[in-house]
Amino acid sequence: MGETVSLEGRTAVITGAGAGLGKAEALALAAAGARVVVNDMGPAAHEVVDEIKAAGGEAVAVLGDVSDWSLGERLVAEAVSNFGTFDILVNNAGVIRDKMIFNLSESDWDDVIRVHLKGHAATSRAAAVYWREASKAAGGPVFGRVVNTSSEAFLFGSAGQPNYSAAKAGITALTLSTAQGLSRYGVTANAICPRARTAMTAEAFGEAGDLAGALDPLAPERVGTLVSYLASPASHEINGQVFVVYGKMVALMSAPQVENRFDAAGSAFTVDELDQQLSSYFVGRGPYETYAAYGVAELEKPALAIN
Repeated sequence: MGETVSLEGRTAVITGAGAGLGKAEALALAAAGARVVVNDMGPAAHEVVDEIKAAGGEAVAVLGDVSDWSLGERLVAEAVSNFGTFDILVNNAGVIRDKMIFNLSESDWDDVIRVHLKGHAATSRAAAVYWREASKAAGGPVFGRVVNTSSEAFLFGSAGQPNYSAAKAGITALTLSTAQGLSRYGVTANAICPRARTAMTAEAFGEAGDLAGALDPLAPERVGTLVSYLASPASHEINGQVFVVYGKMVALMSAPQVENRFDAAGSAFTVDELDQQLSSYFVGRGPYETYAAYGVAELEKPALAIN
């Protein structure tokens, strides 16, 4: 408590910020005082910059594909050259190629892994290089924030999204590695699993319907608020965490726990001994009693209440 949630004097890079979640995040960070480097593939990035400037903020657009490894370095360089500093990285860019595993093509797999996972890695690597050098020059910790976009798909293992689920699981692991590797330099890294009504999720969530003037429970702006907080000085003790966010709820995920341990009687298991111990243990186990975190679905009803 007592640390500021203001982003005045900070510079943020946000990928995939031309629309949807990324745009909401860019507007939220700009409203909190950050100068914003808006990245996207097309001219929508310029429109978001214009919107930020019209509201009195500062922003520049940098067009490019996040899966191009060199773009990460360019985004950091543009932040520094335009605004004198680079403090916050929000990774949001992504694509979907939803297929069941038996219909999945090589390009379906490669496109999603390339944009989501490689894209997160490319920008994170460039940011890490910058902050490490800045910390060395300063002789101590500096200010750095990474907010990565994971998904509940990695918690459930979405049947129609084997590529997307795998990419998001990888992003979560990347976040943990980044958090551990950069904490000594003053940098935090956290992941969010958002539900939001955007063009990319239109088929999953449909239209908002009549909300009688209330904010859509799945409005991207709700996610932007959490990202703005995680990007702020006030969040300095939050590192290596995963949050589910939508509606009026932010839920902190706990780490996986060991359910049971099986030990061989001797120095090593035999197949028969594994059969004796494991087969009986799993008798009658339900189809949803797997490593998948189906319990997260229980959050839904109270979270989506509007009042």
